Amino acid sequence: MSMGTGSAGTGREAAVDAADSTVTRTQWRWTVLAGMASFLDAGSIVALGSGLALFQSSLGLSDGALGVLAAIGPNAIGCAIGAFIGGRLGDRLGRKRIYKYDLLVYALGVLCVAFSGSAPMLFAGVFVIGLAVGADIPTSLALVGEFSPARARGKLLALTHIAWSLGPVVVLLLALALSSLDLLGIRIVFGMLFAVALLTWALRRGMSESARWRSASAGPRPRVRALFRGANLRAFVWTATIYLFGNLAAGTAGIFNPYMIKTLHAGGQAASIGFSIAGYLPGIVAGLLLMRLADRSHRTRKWMWGLGGLAQVLAYAAFLVFPFTVPVVIANIVLFGLGGTFAGETLYRIFSQELFPTMLRGTAQGMTFALGRVCLGVWSLFVPALTSAGIGPVAMLLTLFLVVSGFVGFAFMPNTTGKPLEQIEEERRMS
Repeated sequence: MSMGTGSAGTGREAAVDAADSTVTRTQWRWTVLAGMASFLDAGSIVALGSGLALFQSSLGLSDGALGVLAAIGPNAIGCAIGAFIGGRLGDRLGRKRIYKYDLLVYALGVLCVAFSGSAPMLFAGVFVIGLAVGADIPTSLALVGEFSPARARGKLLALTHIAWSLGPVVVLLLALALSSLDLLGIRIVFGMLFAVALLTWALRRGMSESARWRSASAGPRPRVRALFRGANLRAFVWTATIYLFGNLAAGTAGIFNPYMIKTLHAGGQAASIGFSIAGYLPGIVAGLLLMRLADRSHRTRKWMWGLGGLAQVLAYAAFLVFPFTVPVVIANIVLFGLGGTFAGETLYRIFSQELFPTMLRGTAQGMTFALGRVCLGVWSLFVPALTSAGIGPVAMLLTLFLVVSGFVGFAFMPNTTGKPLEQIEEERRMS
């Protein structure tokens, strides 16, 4: 299954030889700033997840309203709409024009949630947050892919995943420290996200436009329908499949774990947050290992995916065999945290930069990202009701979703490891 495409270089300081593996200080710094989109995305998801039960009791929300709230925000439909629009605009107008302003929109959304005194205000803020992070992610990841050396592309994109894991840890530690304040504590957490968004926006103003995008934009611009032919179509179907089915499980864990732990009586508010923190720590450790391995070889990537996929399946299959108790929850958290790093969104991010032409890169990732988040949004509508019947129905479906993602990712993974993006695109033309 042959697919691919490329990018490399952003501004004078970030320009590198395509076959190099040396990462400059500028590239590290820009990767961190681009990765803050992931930090803020995941941070807002778990901040909302940590406060779901509290918002429900404070504002008198039904289980159905709670599902809608989870569905329209950064975890799902709001993010999907933002990714669809932002990814396309990033290809048409440039990466910088999108990531220069979207964090201001994000800051407005989190401020709205922090001061929400009614359900409409809460829903509006959550939706705006979703739009903003959705627009930022495909644009900022395309930028990282386009200035990365060929033999360090996976390393830098894996760093953005570590930022995604750090966001929840920081948010959850703060929520844990403030758990005695109940809903006020969650409001303070959203205030922290507001401050981080403004700081990141200020630091990003010094970043340059993608040199690769500038070069490609001077030539003929492919139409969107080019995504649905030949190698582009195969790449689109493959990345969409692994992300859609894997994200159903990851998104459920991200926003509903604290809710399920609390409502299914495995622990109270503090315990639910503490378990969630533990869930991201294995992902950070695995992410550091992935940074060392992601550019080593195609075989390495493939077996990382296979082992990670198996760990994820076992994580949720455990709930089908054992009761929903503290030891089983811990086993689920550790297995899913490790497995999700090696066979989840991290490699999806890497392949999404490698498999599409520069002028369609943001569009393709925005579409597959949007598809995955819309499906997660629909799924989120039913999770609270399914959970009320116990963990069994949710665990069974998530296990099936992870089997699909794991198999497709392993069986049809393309060989793009360490190749310059120009080489991948040429091989792709010949396929």
